[in-house]
Amino acid sequence: MPEVHLVVGVAVLVLNLAAGLLGGFAWLRDRPSVPFWYLLRAAQVAVFAQVGLGALLLLSGYQQPADLHYLYGLLPLPVSLLAEGARAGAAQRELGDTDYEALPQAQQHALALAIVRREMGIMATSCGVISFLALRAAGTGGLF
Repeated sequence: MPEVHLVVGVAVLVLNLAAGLLGGFAWLRDRPSVPFWYLLRAAQVAVFAQVGLGALLLLSGYQQPADLHYLYGLLPLPVSLLAEGARAGAAQRELGDTDYEALPQAQQHALALAIVRREMGIMATSCGVISFLALRAAGTGGLF
């Protein structure tokens, strides 16, 4: 089971790094990226799987030499959940008191793009943080 945990941990690192870079570049270019969202969701699934596997290992009596490994391994879950919460409020922050339906179609389109861009920025940043945490977890888990 530790080998599976290791493989999923590498997937967490790689998927979040890729999603963070893709989302960051799309955010900088001010262009929405559909592949980013698929990559992000795969990265989030990997995070949930990794935390679950880590919990199963801990419950089965497997111990890590460094206690920091548990912190670095668990933190990606709340980071992901907090980012989703921030993303959910991004539309409201961008809209404010604007009546979206009353806007001309061109302004609606521009506002929708601004919302997507803000959401991509939030989620790409969270992927970067999770990548760092996964790298630290790997280091404290003895991978390096």
